[in-house]
Amino acid sequence: MINLLNEWMDPRYMRTIAFAEPSDEERERPKFWRFWRTLPGKGSIGIYVGSWYSEPLAQRVYGETGDDQLQVQLMHIRQLEQLLSDDGALIIKCWLHLKKDAQKKRLKALQKKPETRWRVTEKDIKHLALYDQFVAVAERVLTETSTASAPWLIVEGSDIRYSSLTVGQHVLNRIEQHIAQRQVLKQLNNEADWPRVNHVSQQNLLDSLDLTLKLDKKTYRQQLAKYQGRINKLVRQAHQLKRSSILVFEGWDAAGKGGAIRRLTHAMDARNYQVIPVAAPTDEERAHHYLWRFWRHIPRAGQVTIYDRSWYGRVLVERVEGFAGRREWQRAYAEIVNFEEALVEHGIVLLKFWLHIDQEEQLKRFKEREQISYKKHKITEEDYRNREKWDDYQRAVNEMIARTSTHQAPWLMVEGNDKYYARIKVLKAYCERMEEMLDAGMAEQSQERDS
Repeated sequence: MINLLNEWMDPRYMRTIAFAEPSDEERERPKFWRFWRTLPGKGSIGIYVGSWYSEPLAQRVYGETGDDQLQVQLMHIRQLEQLLSDDGALIIKCWLHLKKDAQKKRLKALQKKPETRWRVTEKDIKHLALYDQFVAVAERVLTETSTASAPWLIVEGSDIRYSSLTVGQHVLNRIEQHIAQRQVLKQLNNEADWPRVNHVSQQNLLDSLDLTLKLDKKTYRQQLAKYQGRINKLVRQAHQLKRSSILVFEGWDAAGKGGAIRRLTHAMDARNYQVIPVAAPTDEERAHHYLWRFWRHIPRAGQVTIYDRSWYGRVLVERVEGFAGRREWQRAYAEIVNFEEALVEHGIVLLKFWLHIDQEEQLKRFKEREQISYKKHKITEEDYRNREKWDDYQRAVNEMIARTSTHQAPWLMVEGNDKYYARIKVLKAYCERMEEMLDAGMAEQSQERDS
């Protein structure tokens, strides 16, 4: 079937991806990580042999998960497929069905021939023994994940020629329909067609911050040494317990993101962290969903990833500068919340910092940078141009905080007019969150030993 699809279409724009058991590297990250890495770019086709359905289906059949867990897994699958579909991807899902006797006969035929014997594994034999259970769970999976944007096609698979032609015709029809629908959507993708809903109260969240908060130099140095020492110990413990963390830094230009990040990393072993500076997307990144480039850097167990700017660019700079349409940035809030939920559910410690300064402080720092030789490169005409859109950015920030600050991934607002105060607040928050995580982890290990 897959070989035929590659023959019928141009293989230069196709890639076949086969998934086996997750590797150690894949197990140490959220379940969808290995699928995100392989998603085809715009204009390309990915054929998945095994997919995000394989593991939930098998886990339920073998009793490794219950009905409630399967329900959550299917919800996450629907969210993923809707996210990809909203971004313009065409998702074609085909279920090739074999009756039990036909499957048994086909496996025996493969085993008889030396050249095909390798294709039958112990897992295939085990699955056959649980055929009825697989059918029951599969019926539920297909029913609950067949949606308008990603419907299932169920094909009788006993006759290979029939199933091949049926799938081929279905693929052709879906591609033709998709092209026609995309052309219509382009015409309808008008700003006026998308409802303008004010999701933020009249209160300005940023204006409520007290930017007069300060630390004197002596107190700053004392607390810096204190918290860096704690961070060094906590990060080493987290590495041993294989608990990873992600820190997201957003804020105004010259708000002190880089300085806060340097004070954090100064306390860490360079082998255990990576800092991801986020700039304008490359051509490869633009060819994928905007979250793709961030999924690629999700840390392994026990590692730390620090994002200097992040996926929130979708609802900030891309919104204000018009790089994303209203439909795109409006739906991004829910996509981001779901993304962060997946990180936290995997056990990743996620902290999000917004570093806030006022316009006067920003201008002062711009002027200071222009006078320092090794900081001049940080100032561009674009930085001054962005100041003209301060109110637009402030509205975007307020809505971002209101719609993406959740119980699992709250925003920490950092008063940044005084760099000393801001840095210590960031370090202290990371220490406290890591201590909570490690205490909970130690308690879990103790319960497991007792049981």
